Amino acid sequence: MTSSAIEVAGLRKAYGDKVVLDGIDFDVRQGGIFSLLGPNGAGKTTTVNVLTTLTKADGGTVRVAGHDVAADAKAVRAAIGVTGQFAAVDDLLTGQENLQLMVDLKGGGRRVVAELLERFELAEAARKPVSTYSGGMRRKLDLAMTLVGAPRIIFLDEPTTGLDPRSRRTMWTIIRELVADGVTIFLTTQYLEEADQLADRIAVLDRGRLVAQGTPDELKSRLPGTHVRLRFADTADLDAAARLFAGSARDDEGLALRVPSDGGTKSLRGLLDRLDEHSLNAEAFSVHTPDLDDVFLALTGRTAEDAK
Repeated sequence: MTSSAIEVAGLRKAYGDKVVLDGIDFDVRQGGIFSLLGPNGAGKTTTVNVLTTLTKADGGTVRVAGHDVAADAKAVRAAIGVTGQFAAVDDLLTGQENLQLMVDLKGGGRRVVAELLERFELAEAARKPVSTYSGGMRRKLDLAMTLVGAPRIIFLDEPTTGLDPRSRRTMWTIIRELVADGVTIFLTTQYLEEADQLADRIAVLDRGRLVAQGTPDELKSRLPGTHVRLRFADTADLDAAARLFAGSARDDEGLALRVPSDGGTKSLRGLLDRLDEHSLNAEAFSVHTPDLDDVFLALTGRTAEDAK
C-alpha cells in the first residue's frame, strides 16, 4: 500500500492557447489535509476538476486512491467525495430527504441518514425544507451528503466561503474530526487563516505553476521579517536599547523597539542577556513572524484580498 492518497506529476492543461496548468507536481499523503492556495485564475478549480475526473488533462499523470484518473475514472469516483464552492442541495426537499436521495444513489440505509443528521447537528431541522436553512446549515448538509458511501478522500473546494466566523469554525471542527477518522482532505480556500489552522501541507499555485510547497511553518520561515518587539517604561531605556541593537526600528509613541531575530531560543537568550548586561528592563517582549498573507504576497505579488 502506498502512503500517498494523491500523486500528481507533470500535470498540464490548456484551453486553446491559454495554459492553465503548466506541468505541476505534488503528493498528498494519506490521512492529512493538503491545501492548494492561489489567486483567482491560478488554476485551482481546474486542478480539482482533473483530480475528480471532471476534466481530462492534456499531459502528466494523476493517481487518486491508487487509481489512474484517465484509465480508471470509475474507481476514482468510487473512492472520493466532492464538496464544491456552492452547496449542492435541493431547496425543495427536506434535509432528511436530501440525504436519503444520496443514500439511494450510493447505497446504505435509514441508519446512515440518522447518524449523519445527528453528527452534523441537523436532526432538529431534518424535516424542514432546505430553503429555510441558514448558510452554515446548508454547508453542513452538503458535507454530510458527501460522506454517504464513506469516501476516504474528500475534495473541499472553498467550503466555508460566505459563512460567518462561528459557522466557519464549526466546519473546521468537522474537518478535523474527519481527518482523525483517517480521511484525507484536499482543500482549496480563499482564507489564509483557514489553511494555516488546518493544513499539514500547503502548495501555492500562481499562473499555472506551483511556486512553493511545504508546511505552513516552512513557508513562513522562508521570509525575512521575524523580529522581537521590546516595550520599555520610558524614552531613556528605549534610547539605550536602540543604541545596543544595530538595525532595530523604533516606535517612539509605543516606547517599543523592533529587533531583527530568527526567533530561536539561542538568539532570544542572547538578546535578553545583553539587556541585562546593560541594566535595561523591557516591560514586555513578543516574537513576531511573517504570516501566510506575507508569504502569499511574496510569492504571487498580491495580497490574498487583492487576489480574490
